[in-house]
Amino acid sequence: MLPLHSLGERVVVVGPSNAGKSTLAVALAKKLGFPAVHLDQLHHLPHTDWQPRPEAEFAALHDAAILGEQWVMEGNYSRLMPQRLARATGAILITSNHWLRFSRYLKRTLINRSDRAGHLEGAQDSIKWEMIHWILVKTRDNGVKYAKILQESGLPVVECRTADALNNLYRVWDLPARR
Repeated sequence: MLPLHSLGERVVVVGPSNAGKSTLAVALAKKLGFPAVHLDQLHHLPHTDWQPRPEAEFAALHDAAILGEQWVMEGNYSRLMPQRLARATGAILITSNHWLRFSRYLKRTLINRSDRAGHLEGAQDSIKWEMIHWILVKTRDNGVKYAKILQESGLPVVECRTADALNNLYRVWDLPARR
């Protein structure tokens, strides 16, 4: 595993939904002293049940965020990934079993903690069939897609393909404990 400092000052964290991107981004941001940027918070309107912003507004917020000198940015939004990777200095890919990600989705939605990493301000989450389909079917193997994109980027990349590998990353990099 690469040392954390080798990823530089603008780190992207990508992976399928509910793999732990937001939590890792917060832990990295605390460790490094950089701001954490959650793309879901830029893409969705606060005080809604995850209603998307107009695409142009989201793209403008994204493009403004990547101009920062230091950040840990988590999220996918593949259509905007080229300009994000062009500014990034390192990347982390986290994946895990789709059933584990599904159980995380149910837990986070049912508990709906406002202090959860990546939580949308004022949002009341609800279980959505489209999200269940997204996790279990549509993006089940997105880790392979993201690995290819990151490999082609030429950035230093750290991959965690299991929950154990992610736990090891927290240990090796001495990151703040997850809740």
